[in-house]
Amino acid sequence: MIQEPVHMNHPTWRLAALLTLALGLLGGCNEAKNKLVLPPSPNVGVAAPVQRAVTPYLEHTGTMTAFASVNLVARVNGYLKSINYIDGATAKTGELLFEIEPAPYQAQLKQAQAALAGAKAGLVQTQAEFERQNTLAQEEVNTQANLDKARANRDSDKANVDAADANLQTAQINLSYTRVEAPFDGVVTRHLASVGELVGTAGNTNLASIVQLDPIYVTFNISDQNVLRFRKNEGGRLTLAELQQIPIEAGFMDEEGFPHRGKIDYVSPDIDPQTATILVRGVFENKNHALLPGLYVRLRVPIGPPKADALLVPNRLLQQNQEGRYLLVVGANDEVEQRDVQLGEHDGQLRVVTAGLKPDDKVIITGLDRAIPGRKVTTRSISIASAPDGTNTSK
Repeated sequence: MIQEPVHMNHPTWRLAALLTLALGLLGGCNEAKNKLVLPPSPNVGVAAPVQRAVTPYLEHTGTMTAFASVNLVARVNGYLKSINYIDGATAKTGELLFEIEPAPYQAQLKQAQAALAGAKAGLVQTQAEFERQNTLAQEEVNTQANLDKARANRDSDKANVDAADANLQTAQINLSYTRVEAPFDGVVTRHLASVGELVGTAGNTNLASIVQLDPIYVTFNISDQNVLRFRKNEGGRLTLAELQQIPIEAGFMDEEGFPHRGKIDYVSPDIDPQTATILVRGVFENKNHALLPGLYVRLRVPIGPPKADALLVPNRLLQQNQEGRYLLVVGANDEVEQRDVQLGEHDGQLRVVTAGLKPDDKVIITGLDRAIPGRKVTTRSISIASAPDGTNTSK
């Protein structure tokens, strides 16, 4: 019996084809599993550290204090006649701020003037009598007793004139105290007494205060170690004139950098043994009254000449572990290295690296989240300025 050929559309043919395809796919999968495909090396941006001259600074915190601040008091008693300023206003030197009723003191002044005039008139009479008695004594027609009496009367009237003159000056001073004037240019605080109020009866009554804000002081304390460091960098003890040429910079806690410029004004001649610190004071111009007494500020003072060829990196690149601060750099064979560093001064967004870094090192600037010490990376050169603070360093 002759067997007919199997057609391709026959069910048996289709089953054989599917089995062959399945076995082929299974063999391909097993072959792929035996091959290890490594991921590509992460891409990071690198740059050499910035190299330039940097001035070493001492950064500190200080307190603003008024250049001058006094209480305005009533030095004579009386009723407050007028208040001649607006609370919180700026006053000029000699400007009238308060006036105490002057009438009683004007009367005392007139009385003192009259007493002085009477004393002077009495002196004229006794002086004339003394001269007459002296002439008679020279002609030997007068006794010594009469001359001594005339001299005593003359001297007594001289003393009366001096006393009357002193009383007149006291009356003038008391009358001047009825005018409370600004002793210097400054801002006057709110008034503490009202018009019509009796003041000065129980000692000096505080009427208000005046504060001079331009210029303004800042005070801070530095440690004895920094004092020695400063002297070493400056070559020894500086004179007061040299100290007053040292600039000082200040900035508020919410300000960028140190926008306010001043100069050292005073350095204490001794170190406080209890705190091992020395008091330093600076002075700033403050025409717009941006600086106020009592405010805390950040300070920066140069403690030596500029250091040439200092190495700087962005402060945000510095990382820290239990051993200290470190940077990630790309070393030989494009492997990431963890480089321990020692740090110096801040310079804006940059930080001086004093040890642990070389000028030709490749510091990782971007892709820090993909850089693992000991692993290889693919590098591309970029500028440090191309990735400022706030950018995503993983890009």
